[in-house]
Amino acid sequence: MNVIRAQVSDVPDAAPLFAAYREFYGGAYDLEASATFLTDRLTHGESIVLLARDDEGSAIGFTQIYPIFSSTQLTRVWLLNDLFVSPEARGTGAVDALLDTAATLAKDAGVTAIELATAHTNERAQAVYDRSGYLLDEVFRHYELPIS
Repeated sequence: MNVIRAQVSDVPDAAPLFAAYREFYGGAYDLEASATFLTDRLTHGESIVLLARDDEGSAIGFTQIYPIFSSTQLTRVWLLNDLFVSPEARGTGAVDALLDTAATLAKDAGVTAIELATAHTNERAQAVYDRSGYLLDEVFRHYELPIS
């Protein structure tokens, strides 16, 4: 298992995983749109994409992180916005490798916390975050204002 910080040249390997992730959350599987989105984020330095590869070099999982700031803490934090491991690679340790790499990079970058959210119904992901040391926020409620 190898986790790398993806570059634009890795988008062809990451895009199918990103498209499957979007499909998992109810979006259309759109490989071209997924590749364009990832390319734009990486080209503009707007996100960090970590890509897990198996021992044969095949891409089996990814996470996308957005660097943000906490005004109340006056620090850098990261928003771990996307995390996906292909169904056939689940249980191989890929998710742990991705989360561990994200935490190591965050520490090295002086980040004070990694924040994330997942669907209320995604109990498998919740179990992963619980065992990985993430704490459930009992204070704040998440809201969203759709802009159309």
